[in-house]
Amino acid sequence: MNFASLYQQSIDDPGTFWANEAQRIDWHKPFLQTLDYSRAPFARWFLEGETNLCHNAVDRHLAERGDQNALIAVSTETNTEKVYSFRELHREVSAMAAMMQALGVRRGDRVLIYMPMIAEAVFAMLACARIGAVHSVVFGGFASSSLATRIDDAQPCLIVSADAGSRGGKVVPYKGLLDQAIGLAEHKPHRVLLVNRGLAELPMTPERDVDYTTLRPNYLDIQVPVVWLESNEPSYVLYTSGTTGKPKGVQRDVGGYATALAASMQHVFCAQPGETYFCTSDIGWVVGHSYIVYGPLIAGMATILYEGLPVLATTPGDAGIWWRLVEKYKVTRMFSAPTAIRVLKKQPAEYMSKYDLSSLKTLYLAGEPLDETTSNWISGALGVPVIDNYWQTESGWPILSIARGLDDKPTRLGSPGAPLYGYKMHIMNESTGEICGDNEKGVVVIEGPLPPGCMQTVYRDDERFVNTYWSNFPKQVYSTFDWGIRDSDGYYFILGRTDDVINVAGHRLGTREIEESISSHTNVSEVAVVGVEDKLKGQVAIAFVIPKKADGIVTAEGRQALEAEIMRVVDKQIGAVGRPSRVHFVSALPKTRSGKLLRRSIQAICEGRDPGDLTTIEDPSSLQQIRACLQ
Repeated sequence: MNFASLYQQSIDDPGTFWANEAQRIDWHKPFLQTLDYSRAPFARWFLEGETNLCHNAVDRHLAERGDQNALIAVSTETNTEKVYSFRELHREVSAMAAMMQALGVRRGDRVLIYMPMIAEAVFAMLACARIGAVHSVVFGGFASSSLATRIDDAQPCLIVSADAGSRGGKVVPYKGLLDQAIGLAEHKPHRVLLVNRGLAELPMTPERDVDYTTLRPNYLDIQVPVVWLESNEPSYVLYTSGTTGKPKGVQRDVGGYATALAASMQHVFCAQPGETYFCTSDIGWVVGHSYIVYGPLIAGMATILYEGLPVLATTPGDAGIWWRLVEKYKVTRMFSAPTAIRVLKKQPAEYMSKYDLSSLKTLYLAGEPLDETTSNWISGALGVPVIDNYWQTESGWPILSIARGLDDKPTRLGSPGAPLYGYKMHIMNESTGEICGDNEKGVVVIEGPLPPGCMQTVYRDDERFVNTYWSNFPKQVYSTFDWGIRDSDGYYFILGRTDDVINVAGHRLGTREIEESISSHTNVSEVAVVGVEDKLKGQVAIAFVIPKKADGIVTAEGRQALEAEIMRVVDKQIGAVGRPSRVHFVSALPKTRSGKLLRRSIQAICEGRDPGDLTTIEDPSSLQQIRACLQ
């Protein structure tokens, strides 16, 4: 069956289509009904079927490929490299699962994982899946206050963390940040399991904190049986930025997610068991969940877990580390982000040319728009196809791409591709709710039901799920909150966000969250944060601040000092990932007469575009101030 007919079946008869795809994974108990959409927009997949993510990622491979590479953990920060076979991975995951059970974790309990990119983080994720606990991974760069909000929402009984992470040779102590977060949070976890890497001090809180390294030998040979879960039980909660400043917990199921990943590894990524997959993301993001941990392992592939930068912090910086790993482990499929490729493009060509990259068949890029220059350079340098793809934390796997396992359609520069199977998509007029014509700008939307693997709901908040995603148009459709157009050949082009979420180097950040952090500074009266196009990172955050006391910023030194203070506040509350690239000081911000802040106009001015109709603006001089700041 070709892609066109397969796609049409997935839209017209999703029950039959996904029942067939579900045979790619093991089911302990067969499902009795493929889809229940009786309570739209909530979709339930593979009802009464029982399966387990850890079993499908690890256990089912033991008989045929137990001694094959499964997890390749590489850290250029600590100069360590360790390979785990499927059998060794199974042993480590069982040990971690036994520890968690000994610490009181039971089916349905939440476990928050605040870890660097080390093997133990993967053990913890798979151990949660094994025993039916719900993991919530928080990116290691998040600061204490952001971590505290996630602790309060997830209410974990256990937190798994480490003494420190490292980036570019700079140690980032985690334990102090974690202790502060627990102090700030209303919910207090019963236990904290800590991996001691010897990078930073590791003060232990008596009767709460436990040393993983000390416990591990006692649990290494304990066999922990898989807990079989009904397909719709939650597997994990992953927080994504919200426009209100309060993060949204994207809740994922078990059976639908496993099925979607297994299908995507075959149809989109053309995976073959025994090959090696290298995704350069972080497990704190959805790409890391789907295509560092679960997806490749479900497909029987080895997966590389990499801690470090694409250009090593040496003099001169070594930009060949990724290519060395491709050569050494014969990587066939690689997944990265355009920002990383733009960084590598600036490095001398010999860092790539000295390695044998003949094993590599395809490079996949996602997380932000892919520009023509970057695409042409990396495709020419590697001599392999470069496949763009577009998706979200909420979808869990690609929405738009070219399914090379099924489709020989050519790529088109500037477009991530066409809708993948299961996604019934439209471009919809923001004002009228009508479906747009070819090359007409509108909002990218998806008709329900969302396919397997997509979010079930917002964790503990069904109302927010409906109000946020499904209530933006007269017809109930899922809004991606992205502008887009569709050309006459069916290719989609993504033009940017409709809301106040920005994309910095593939990381989604809510501008409201950054604004709330900046507003906590004692000398900030008002603030507006916008995402501005950046050639390297895709977007960067720029802040415009009205200070309470202007006398302190009359000199350049005073402005620099206050800017530095505000940066430190954001660093402390959100982390370096949320730090604005610049903070400018003004006496007024452009608003309508009704008080609405004109963020899109500010963004347009920052990007040198027409700010649009400003007849409703209350104080025209505010725009001149913004222009003056930028000059």
